[in-house]
Amino acid sequence: MALCLFLITVSASAQVKWNAEYQAYIDQYKDIAIEEMANYRIPASITLAQGLLESGAGKSYLSRCGNNHFGIKSHGWLGRTIKHDDDKKQESFRAYDSPRESYEDHSRFIANRERYQRLFSLNITDYRGWANGLKQCGYATNPKYAQRLISIIETYQLYKYDTMSPARKMMAVENKVETPVSKRAVFTVHPIKSYNQNYYVYARRGDSFESIGKEVGVSASNLAKYNERDADDALREGDVVYLRKKQKKADRRYRDYRHEVKQGESMYTIAQTYGMRLSSLYKLNHLDPDYAIQVGDQLRVY
Repeated sequence: MALCLFLITVSASAQVKWNAEYQAYIDQYKDIAIEEMANYRIPASITLAQGLLESGAGKSYLSRCGNNHFGIKSHGWLGRTIKHDDDKKQESFRAYDSPRESYEDHSRFIANRERYQRLFSLNITDYRGWANGLKQCGYATNPKYAQRLISIIETYQLYKYDTMSPARKMMAVENKVETPVSKRAVFTVHPIKSYNQNYYVYARRGDSFESIGKEVGVSASNLAKYNERDADDALREGDVVYLRKKQKKADRRYRDYRHEVKQGESMYTIAQTYGMRLSSLYKLNHLDPDYAIQVGDQLRVY
């Protein structure tokens, strides 16, 4: 696929100079790249470098108007599309509702195609092998595509993200300290999932805030506080346990949505479902904390 016109900032010799726009893009999307690496085993450095290169650090027409950060065309795509001049006039490209959807589709695009399968035999830290492999497998037609990816990765030290797991990244942010980076990504016993700008795990039988806290590096008292419970509360199998403070609202996709209360639900379980604070759920719906919800009630979550 062809590169966007915004790539003129990269010189013919593939040397990249640091600039603030590139760094801002990295800061904005590195967490998603790390999550995608955990899910699909594509190096976060490669994903970020491709996103930077294909979208011109988020400034390209496709990324601005279609949230398409990787220049993926609409072949076999059943979703929304956007037109843009590329190899031909007004070619059809995939369009997404958010940049995250673009990142997720990029991972599936590579993971589910036979021509890229040999790349998954490479070490997760072998960004050079991945960059050269993507070019050899036909991801882009530009003869210097691999060199450009490598230059971006090395200029911005993106390789450091290839040794992080979602849990390790979360702990570094939460504890406000620089977490030492091991030679390999560290994955927890509980699969770390993400939702509404947060991370969470599902409690297993016998779990407690203390046992989960030890695993993810967060104190039991803080973990309980993030989930608006007492540290000695018993956890049930399947309980959602958020690993940092919840948001005041649900994800933006629920902006015009109303949650219909079902049998067995409580204000607390609904707040946990949407990754939002219980107090905010009451406030959004102008309800007193002692209000007893009824089956069929319609609740705002955003």
